[in-house]
Amino acid sequence: MNTTLTVTAPVQLELIDASGAATPIKAELRYDANDPFAVTTVFQTGHSEVRWTFGRDLLAEGLYEPAGDGDVHVWPCLDTQGHAVVIIELCSPDGEALVQARTGDLRSFVDRMSAAVKPGSESELLDVDAAIAAIFAAENA
Repeated sequence: MNTTLTVTAPVQLELIDASGAATPIKAELRYDANDPFAVTTVFQTGHSEVRWTFGRDLLAEGLYEPAGDGDVHVWPCLDTQGHAVVIIELCSPDGEALVQARTGDLRSFVDRMSAAVKPGSESELLDVDAAIAAIFAAENA
């Protein structure tokens, strides 16, 4: 099934360095029902963008408890002023990044995403036959 349902939200993140200092980073959260199990964070880094895509359930769970195995970990925390934030740790062979966002901003995005596509109903948006056909077509190209 091909659908054009998307949810986006600008978000102000803070990159946390090894000393604990925070540097603001502009980013956008994107959910596209064509990839119903994923959410993408697009970081604005000067003249380019860096994209990280990970499970939407990881973001939702990380609002309330530590979540994630592998390259992305998400957990609730308090910042240095005692405000509720969510920490997102991104790991790759090229390095690691630790960013934080205000919990309310992420909760608002997750609520909108969940209203658009109810959690647990993501698989209804997948056309498995079309996906398999695309894989075989790519292999035979």
